[in-house]
Amino acid sequence: MSTKHFFPSTDGVVVLGLEALVARNNHLELDVANKVVHSKTHDRSKVSVISGGGSGHEPAWSGYVGDGMLAAAVNGEVFASPSTKQVMAAIKHAPSDAGIILCITNYTGDNLHFGLAREKAAGMGHKVAILRMTDDVALGRKQTENTGRRGLAANMFVLKLCGAAAEFGYDFEKCMIIGEAVNANAVTVGSSLDHCHIPGREHHRSVPDNTYVLGMGIHNEPGLHEKSPMPPVEEIVSDMLKYCLDSNDKDRAFVEFKPGDVVCLLINNFGGMSDFETEALTTVSRKVLEKEWKMKPTRIYQSRFETSLNAPGWSISLLNVSGIERTSGTSVYTLLHLLDSDTKAPAWPKNGYREIRAPKTATSVGAEGTQEEAKQKSPQIDPANIEAGLRSACAAAIKAEPDLTKWDVQMGDGDCGEAVESMCKNIVKTLDTGLCKSGALFSILDEIEVAVEEIGGTLAAIISIILASWTSNLKLAFAKDEGGFEMDIHRASRAAGRALQSLMGYTSARQGGRTVMDALIPFCETLEREGDLGKAVEAAEEGARGTGGMKAKFGRATYVGEQSAEAQAGAPPDPGAMAAAIFLRGLLEGMQK
Repeated sequence: MSTKHFFPSTDGVVVLGLEALVARNNHLELDVANKVVHSKTHDRSKVSVISGGGSGHEPAWSGYVGDGMLAAAVNGEVFASPSTKQVMAAIKHAPSDAGIILCITNYTGDNLHFGLAREKAAGMGHKVAILRMTDDVALGRKQTENTGRRGLAANMFVLKLCGAAAEFGYDFEKCMIIGEAVNANAVTVGSSLDHCHIPGREHHRSVPDNTYVLGMGIHNEPGLHEKSPMPPVEEIVSDMLKYCLDSNDKDRAFVEFKPGDVVCLLINNFGGMSDFETEALTTVSRKVLEKEWKMKPTRIYQSRFETSLNAPGWSISLLNVSGIERTSGTSVYTLLHLLDSDTKAPAWPKNGYREIRAPKTATSVGAEGTQEEAKQKSPQIDPANIEAGLRSACAAAIKAEPDLTKWDVQMGDGDCGEAVESMCKNIVKTLDTGLCKSGALFSILDEIEVAVEEIGGTLAAIISIILASWTSNLKLAFAKDEGGFEMDIHRASRAAGRALQSLMGYTSARQGGRTVMDALIPFCETLEREGDLGKAVEAAEEGARGTGGMKAKFGRATYVGEQSAEAQAGAPPDPGAMAAAIFLRGLLEGMQK
């Protein structure tokens, strides 16, 4: 776990965070003394839905304050329940003539403090009730028979549906019925690679490497059990879903899911996961859910809904909307409408589930482009020769991936080797379709450029531009004189010179800047001048090797501190330049065989 923080302790940090939330949302107001965030636009003729709990779970709970969700949220210190006084302040800031619902996550402190506040508020004449949110399935019936289950990320479904019902003017009793039905039809299970760390506190036990914890809570609870070694991610997801859906597990089959039920999926980031991974986990969860349980979610949500500071973990939540319909008498259509309805709450994700109107006549850019390319005239080349060259070039670059990555880790962000490998594998995949069999030069070049460009990133863009420009120059020359056009080294050389000039109009990188241009510029200039591919490749290799010890002037390698800058004198060669040189050498050798 990461134990480094910009704040040495949590003192005062809760209020600082709440101040930021309120400063960027005009509809919110902060009671600093009581750490209560409330909505300025709440209509007291409507039911007030209030929630809260310990801080450290941001954006829960204050991020969900706004018309259509919460009227107010009360925040304790990190992982600590707010006091009764704070809860009473929240009730004061969100008055309601229709009634007040206190949604809590069923932890002991929350039960006690919100419970006492409910008693006091009732004594003051308020119509008020507590709605406990209890969706955790990692802990079974036996283990939770005394305390009840924990509230985890499916809480968000309760807050959204109950809050939306209140916004649409549903009465107190109906809001409670919907909220309780949502809770009764929601399940969540979490897993994590490690615990979180609280600023200013002793280190918590770390989870060993190559191990993950199943059933992790959001307060550094130990979880159900640890699993090692780490299985493939599909197995992890499959295991998690069993805890949510296996009807044979009588200790945990809290919710019945029938064939054909309408189901919503919610993926929650515990705070320390990248969106890169959680988006991918969302896709894996969706696919495993459909493959193993024949469920296709009607709604999918992915975000940091309820975090655990910086914990590198996540959770899966499932909501049985059909089950809510059976329990509450509210139709699936209405429930989905409540889920999709607008809210001013800043943290609720704005998914694109609103009804859309697609154009009457859809056009397929890819299909049209393919037809146009198929019709174009092209000079013929030796298909075996060009394919051998390209495969040889790709094999050489892929083989060099470890060195490219090593060099890039030293001076860049470490992704160059992976990008080059992906680029080359995409080219090989394109060749495997039989691309070169026709011998049509322009079709081959166009498809190779597409294969490179699809990878994205700066290096792929530079290669794509120079290749596309080279191809365009050849096409223009061919169009002017189809009968007299001959695809030879002289024709290729002149086109290479023009392509280099085009490329230099899109990037300010030049020789001596420690980039791929240190290989491409001497290659193109030598090819144009000498008309000799072998000499041009040698010039590219010399230029690439010359980047060793060179100070970076472009790209991410320039974003280094002074200490790193001093170390550049002994820096390895630029991986992008080396990749280009290695690829070109492989191309030459493959075409010569």
